[in-house]
Amino acid sequence: MPSDVHLDLLVPARDDRRLADTPDERELRRLFARERSRPHVRANMVTSVDGAATGGDGRSGTLGTPADRRVFAVLRALADVVLVGAGTVRAEGYRELPVPEHLRAARAAAGLPARIELAVVTRRGEVPPGLRDGPHPPYVVTGTAGAGPTRDAVGPERTLVVPGVDDPDAPDLRAAVATLAERGLRHVLAEGGPHLLGDLLAADVVDELCLTTGPLVVAGDAPRLAVGPAPLDPARRAHLRHLLHATDGTLLACWDLRAPVGSGA
Repeated sequence: MPSDVHLDLLVPARDDRRLADTPDERELRRLFARERSRPHVRANMVTSVDGAATGGDGRSGTLGTPADRRVFAVLRALADVVLVGAGTVRAEGYRELPVPEHLRAARAAAGLPARIELAVVTRRGEVPPGLRDGPHPPYVVTGTAGAGPTRDAVGPERTLVVPGVDDPDAPDLRAAVATLAERGLRHVLAEGGPHLLGDLLAADVVDELCLTTGPLVVAGDAPRLAVGPAPLDPARRAHLRHLLHATDGTLLACWDLRAPVGSGA
């Protein structure tokens, strides 16, 4: 539901709008709208000021703020499918993804179906019971080893077997994005966790990274935002599309990972 959180647009510097907290989130939807005729992968993550990707309870949700939840709802309402790792599904308690009531009319007006699809990435084909036993099971992205268990859990129509070239048991995420697009799910919202984001970046399929920095310092041994077996080589260039600032100190950045070198914000 709409809240009392105001968002100031800091970047681009020439734009000093305050994005009004209207019931249909018209301004935020316009800010995050993208061309829909081609596949687009947007990652959405949250971090603390000191770089932790989870709070002390091991969940990213504890780092969220009202401003983060406001943008989070809009990004989901613009997506065809939410892509998430099986570990994050268990840790965060994912279930079906209802569209908030205040965004349903806008989603329908954009020609999007009422249901946001969920796609779970798992190497071993492990699907939490709360998802596989529901009336609308998720898509499950897996490799060779997970194919059988996945078909047993959610059925063949919801199983996407995309074996990796070097490791057939590891899902090929580039092929997964293409397969989802073939099913009409072109706008992918990847919500983590850090290992999945690292794999998506390594596969070079992330077009855009929406990064919330909550006004918290947590220390400890929490994972960083993106985790992988090796650094990206070369590192990806990121260009700031916009930066929002909330009254509680939350910063919400949108980074373009496809902009040509030398392009401005």
